[in-house]
Amino acid sequence: MELNDARTRHARPHLPPPRPPFHLPTWATAPRPDAPPGVYRQHHTPYDPRKAEDAETPAGPLLLRAVLNLAVGLFVYLEGVSLLQGLLSTLGLTVTSSFAVSLLIAAAVNVAVLALVLMVFGRMGRWGEVWRRWIAPVLSRTVTEVPPEPEAAPVVDIWAELRPAGEAVRRLEGGEPVGDVDYVRLHQAWRTVGADPAAWREFAAQLAARGPAACAHPSEQRDLPGGRVARHDLMVRQVRLGTAQDVLKNPVTHRNAGFALDPRVLGTSLLAVGPAGTGKTAALARPVAEALCLQALAGAACAVVVGAADADLGPDDWYDVVIAPGDPSAPYGLDLYGAAPNPDEAAARLADALLPDELAPRAESARTAMQQVVGPYRAGYGRYPGVRALRALLAGDRDGWAELAERLQKAGRRAEFEADVQQRERMHGRADDPGALLADRLALLDRPALAAGFSGGPDAKPAFAMRALEHPLRVRVKLPERSHPEAARMLSRLLLGQFVQAAADRTDRELFAGLVLDDATAAVDAQAIRGIQRLRGANAGAVLLLRTLADLPEALRAPLFGAVGNRMAFPGIAPWDGKLFSEAWGTHLVRETAVTHTPDTSGGVVRRTGRLLRKALSGTTAQTESVTTRDVERHRWSPSDLAHALPSGHAVVSLTSVTGEQVPPLLVDLRH
Repeated sequence: MELNDARTRHARPHLPPPRPPFHLPTWATAPRPDAPPGVYRQHHTPYDPRKAEDAETPAGPLLLRAVLNLAVGLFVYLEGVSLLQGLLSTLGLTVTSSFAVSLLIAAAVNVAVLALVLMVFGRMGRWGEVWRRWIAPVLSRTVTEVPPEPEAAPVVDIWAELRPAGEAVRRLEGGEPVGDVDYVRLHQAWRTVGADPAAWREFAAQLAARGPAACAHPSEQRDLPGGRVARHDLMVRQVRLGTAQDVLKNPVTHRNAGFALDPRVLGTSLLAVGPAGTGKTAALARPVAEALCLQALAGAACAVVVGAADADLGPDDWYDVVIAPGDPSAPYGLDLYGAAPNPDEAAARLADALLPDELAPRAESARTAMQQVVGPYRAGYGRYPGVRALRALLAGDRDGWAELAERLQKAGRRAEFEADVQQRERMHGRADDPGALLADRLALLDRPALAAGFSGGPDAKPAFAMRALEHPLRVRVKLPERSHPEAARMLSRLLLGQFVQAAADRTDRELFAGLVLDDATAAVDAQAIRGIQRLRGANAGAVLLLRTLADLPEALRAPLFGAVGNRMAFPGIAPWDGKLFSEAWGTHLVRETAVTHTPDTSGGVVRRTGRLLRKALSGTTAQTESVTTRDVERHRWSPSDLAHALPSGHAVVSLTSVTGEQVPPLLVDLRH
């Protein structure tokens, strides 16, 4: 019923109100009270149990009960005082020679009876709540002929933290426009300066010379070109995605509150499942990508956004590095090895990415074969092999191996890799040679349209390596899903594997590293799931979008749910997908009332005769009604609710922060 009500309330299209112009002091001093994960903190009103209880009590019955108790209490007071005074007079306790003593006894009688009436009837009539809701606010409004002067708002110095930098801070107050990105970036830069005198002087010099543009991002951008789609609060690094609905399934602390994501939530990674057209990209992937790009401009994050070339993940101007295999105009290529210092590690990751799920049983031998080629090649040539050279060596090209042996001899490392070279030579031409399988898979990347997009070769473009996650970079990878679908799937697996490895291996984890994978169907494997679990402690997280869990091998579905801390279900998911969400979210206690009707067999002969006569005349049997109330366990969200009852434009999402705080599933309207 509540879901249908939510659907009815939001059936009409809603246009968001125009945003007021940005005013830095107002934004910087806006209240941001502490709130549970998932609550948009700017101008948030924390949940007050007392006000919530008042709001739940209807005014009509409350006032009627208060008036009735007042009338009865007044009658009891008058009769009680009269009765008590008569009793005292009968006992002769009120006969005194002193008028003052008589007056004192009468006052004591009135006070005692009044206190008893207030205690009994005031509690039953809830007079305290009536006073708090209606009488006290009226009495607090003092009406005078001359209204009092409004108190001047306290002046808050929004640059107080930067004042130790000296007179250069005055440059920020000179009238030049300062945005929220500038404000956060300058404070972030000042905190990194610390107590280093040289860095302090450099910061002050930049501030004096460039003002709000000091310490700018290497791209010199101070905001995203083309404007923003979502609402952001960079002070606490939140992006607002919607509004948690006022329904019984939602926790009271989140009802009617803005729903937002931030690094403390994204640090546990997020899995979103929903069919195409339900808004996963527009309502989740693009706003999160936008937030990560803004935080990168502020010097607090680095972003890697992966999706199809036609996916709406923001314009190219948002990004510092745009990689588009198959597009000759793309300025950058991709390092297939991620600039990994360990060749065995890089070779194993590349081998895992090349093999599809159905060839997973041969993964171990494929990793060994790849390492037997990549390691000697790097030792002999001082660099990793390109796609074409790697393919030729895996396929057993004799000229290539002869040249490699000569290079190893010159480098003085022939003996070190002699066993690998001999093993590869023995395997060439055999039916079970994994090198031939890897060479066939590499052929999908060794296409004329894709060749320039990968490292290696004289015509290769500048290659992006995932090891650059220690810098506030913004990277967009456009996968060629239409022209080269299998190559796109291999690249998505490779990028996810490189990201989880590079993010966990960073020595400087000051920046939050975020990955947005618009379609993670082909990217998730056992190695990636183990890597995602390590991201929580590495100040990094991944947002994975899936159309359905049925696209994953059954053995990976439960481990994937366990690896991520945030789970999001969009309307229209299949019931078998909803079953996994329902099991992951568990059950809770619900108070259930059962009404039982049984034939009335009580009483003697007269009552039984009357019941028989009633049944003969009306055709109905007299029954007794018994009401049973008990607490039972029910699924927070059943598979049927998730599959069939979610309104369009909504989603159900559960959250877990990096500190372990958990939020049960929320019904969120993503359109507001």
